[in-house]
Amino acid sequence: MKNKIEVLLGFIIGIITSVFGCFLFILLFTKFTFFAGIELMQAEGKLGKIITLGTVLDLGVFWTLLKLNKEFMARGVILAVILLTLITVLI
Repeated sequence: MKNKIEVLLGFIIGIITSVFGCFLFILLFTKFTFFAGIELMQAEGKLGKIITLGTVLDLGVFWTLLKLNKEFMARGVILAVILLTLITVLI
């Protein structure tokens, strides 16, 4: 049961990290606010690319979790990346 909770926690951490990466990218590289940037990117069909760039931060989280011997949490981060990949392909 503890392993499932760790995987779920890693999944949540992976999703939050990706959203934070998208937030940083939009604020640093566009002149729009976060929500306006998301709407604009969706209208232009570039939302999948923004999600992909936001997911790059998950690499650091994954590496950190492995160094801390939190393998099940790292698996959750990988599951989040897989889910975000599927969302990106479907958008």
